Amino acid sequence: MLNAHPHVGLKILMSGGTRCNVTHKQVTEKDFNGGSRPFVARVLRAFTVEQTLAWFAELGVALKLEDTDKYFPESDDAQTVLDALMARVAAAGVKVESGARVIRLERAGDDASPAPFRIGVEDIPDTMALGVTGVARAGQLDWPLPARKPQLWIEADRVIIATGGLSFPRTGSDGTGYALLTALGHSMEPPIPALTPLAAEDPWCSELQGLTCEVALRLLVEGKAVAEVRGSLLFAHFGYTGPAALDLSRHWLRARESGKERKVMASFIPGAREETLLNAWIEMAPHDPRATVRSMLTGQLPERLITIICREAGIDAAKMLSQISKEGRARLARMIVARDMPVSGVLGYEKAEVTAGGVKLAEVNPSTLESRVVPGLYLCGEVLDVEGRLGGFNFQWGWSSGSVAGRGAV
Repeated sequence: MLNAHPHVGLKILMSGGTRCNVTHKQVTEKDFNGGSRPFVARVLRAFTVEQTLAWFAELGVALKLEDTDKYFPESDDAQTVLDALMARVAAAGVKVESGARVIRLERAGDDASPAPFRIGVEDIPDTMALGVTGVARAGQLDWPLPARKPQLWIEADRVIIATGGLSFPRTGSDGTGYALLTALGHSMEPPIPALTPLAAEDPWCSELQGLTCEVALRLLVEGKAVAEVRGSLLFAHFGYTGPAALDLSRHWLRARESGKERKVMASFIPGAREETLLNAWIEMAPHDPRATVRSMLTGQLPERLITIICREAGIDAAKMLSQISKEGRARLARMIVARDMPVSGVLGYEKAEVTAGGVKLAEVNPSTLESRVVPGLYLCGEVLDVEGRLGGFNFQWGWSSGSVAGRGAV
């Protein structure tokens, strides 16, 4: 096993706030974006969540299911997961070469050759910072292989590519996998950062910095809703983060590529409609004539959010409902269920949990994950055009696709 970074498993150690969210209670193809959902479903069926749980139990990693339906190690320490995986690698007799970066992958001969692949490797000193080796713009990919010559050539009968994408490039996922694969004839869905925070020039961010609330975020492209996500949103000095913002990021970036007008709207009471809120307020007023706007919203929205929403709607939160005009109530309801969130960009690969895009699934056999372009070459994980939402889904894709590729290769 060749690992580009001198330290193996850095992404495992970083994940889940260093606790490692290994999977989710229920995982289906609907939890993923990218290529063909039937393709994803087939791979997930080959190594299910139940098999993942049994596998970790076999590895000696006790897991716990939290209220969010996410599985974490009982130790709350990602090192537990990495140690168990590396122990199994050692027990299987797999030799690990860390700090060995593959910069060439070539066909050594025809399909009948006893060693059809040649792998060119160079060493990476501990202090060397990895850098992105390619760019994607206007739908065109450019992934040049390093000009340096390999220091060592290795022959192989089968090769499994598990290089990841471009997220957190300093961990080793610097785009080299894309360069190797495009050089062999594979085509790519242009990669973009995914599960990355959203940048915004929003005055709410400075006032509400550190506030977390439940929202539904809806992406509109030329007025038409193309994506909606629900979850917690965290206001930060740079914009928005938290699960809802991260899950929306890939959709916002893909919409930006189209060049069409796009807008992000937030509902701070997910599932509520403007008419429903107005009717509820009308019904409440006779039963509690002294109820104020603030008391009406308390329990539904955080206090700091009530203050800023009322101010933006031009309403005094201390006034009684009966003192608010029909127009004022309408402005407030609209602000609660459809507030414009001025997204200006994303924080990019350095903060992205995963990469969207990658090798097109039509070029890979879903039963084995063997390349249809290069026989004997297998692909798994993030290098494929598949990425899941936040919550352990991408780890499950890693376990499932890695299992399929491994079985296929042997």
